[in-house]
Amino acid sequence: MNVSADKPKRHLLLKTRLGLGAVVLGSGTLLTAAILYLGMQMVASRLETALASEMRMARYATLSTQIATFLVIATESVQTGQTAAIRIDRLAPIQGQIGDTFGKLHADVADAVTAAQGFGIDEQSRYGTQSLGLARMEALLGNTLDGLANPEADQARLRAHIDSFASGFDPLLSQAVNTEILFRNTILSGIEETRLTLTWIALGFAAFAILSTIWFYFWLIRPQFERLDRLRGAALQIGQAEFSLELPTTQRDEIGQLYSETNRMAAALKQRQSEVEAEWARLNETIARRTKELSAANKTLSKIDENRRRFFADISHELRTPLTVIMMESQIGQQDKQSAPEALQAIETSAIKLNQRIDDLLRVARSENGELALEPQPVKLADLLNTVARDIQPDIDSANMTLTIGPIPDCELNCDPNWIRQVLLSLIRNAIRHARDGKTVAMTTKLTADTIEISIVDNGPGVPVDAQGDIFGRFVQGGSANSQGFGVGLALARWVIEAHRGAISLTSPVPKDQAIGLSNGTNVCIRLPVAQA
Repeated sequence: MNVSADKPKRHLLLKTRLGLGAVVLGSGTLLTAAILYLGMQMVASRLETALASEMRMARYATLSTQIATFLVIATESVQTGQTAAIRIDRLAPIQGQIGDTFGKLHADVADAVTAAQGFGIDEQSRYGTQSLGLARMEALLGNTLDGLANPEADQARLRAHIDSFASGFDPLLSQAVNTEILFRNTILSGIEETRLTLTWIALGFAAFAILSTIWFYFWLIRPQFERLDRLRGAALQIGQAEFSLELPTTQRDEIGQLYSETNRMAAALKQRQSEVEAEWARLNETIARRTKELSAANKTLSKIDENRRRFFADISHELRTPLTVIMMESQIGQQDKQSAPEALQAIETSAIKLNQRIDDLLRVARSENGELALEPQPVKLADLLNTVARDIQPDIDSANMTLTIGPIPDCELNCDPNWIRQVLLSLIRNAIRHARDGKTVAMTTKLTADTIEISIVDNGPGVPVDAQGDIFGRFVQGGSANSQGFGVGLALARWVIEAHRGAISLTSPVPKDQAIGLSNGTNVCIRLPVAQA
């Protein structure tokens, strides 16, 4: 019976002690925070008022500088015998600045009167006096301006106006500044008093906190340390996967109940340990399988992403040419009005080409794997080559070169005409860029049983033998002295031709029986399957 009654008593006692200690410490903390908050608000309010006073003194300093400038301009105008209209015009800018400063000072003084309500009626009266002083200064300035604006006043009278203004304005300004200094000193003195008060309050609460902490420690905390240390040792033992332990459960308070739960937890963990080991083995097997599947998926995604990025980089190179033509023809049309229609026609043609390239780009973007999305159709070889010749002629003429086209067999290709046309244009432009001094580019064709060979031959310096192995790689150039661009034209050409189940090759120097000049030259040959009848 006694044991039964003792259990709830001890259980309640530990909670009551903890609650009482928390209430004492919490109340002291809240009270300290509240007092410090109010004190900081008072200090902040006084600091804001002091800063406002410093700002007003700065405005008075600005006003003093502006008045000095006003006096200099007015004196100089009177001494040089300027007319009243000229004097007023010269004084107008500084007069506007002084008026703006007076307006700001009136607003500052109105704010100061409101802020001074917390410091007594004397401070409010003092700022009422400030408003009166500002009004007097403005009236004095107005009288002086009226006197200077009098066209009938002689030089002596004008000087009298200036001297009267200078002698009357300075005392009023000094009085206003002295008033601000007194007000600021009063505010700073109040801040010091508040600081001392807060210091004593802080010391008192510090003493209270120390005594409360000592009482709380020796009354409740220290007696439980030994029991908690024993519980900590049990927790470390469990953390090391040693579940054979037995904590004493003689006391039935909260820590005693925690002892009982720890004993039960250790027994359950010991049973669960074997189950977890089995689950872990199955999990490792699942992770290995899923990792392998994820690796395969990542490789597929990387390949798709690489194809997309490669194409977008290559196609951006091809978009530059029509844009260059558009800008060049626009400049020609602006400079030469007679050639404007031809320039507009060239711009329209280049815009159509650019639109075709954008359509190609969109088709690749919509594809599932980033590869070229071809739209093959029957195309006559003669029509395709004539279109290429017509499109490239402005570039040929601009380079002062000649394009020759050999006999064209009567055959058809089953291809995407936009892509093949773009490849041929790109190859001819490469010849123009690298073999301009050769003056000639030749395009020849050769028909076999099921293949058509289209060769682009130039009379340039050729491609070094050690560079020919990588010439179709991206960002690789032929190595000529006038190489320009990023070197992606041949890489894109190979990609397009291989997508049509064709091949592309380069020969340099060109054999003598195929050369079109005395230079080494370069022959780029593409082979495409002929459409079957």
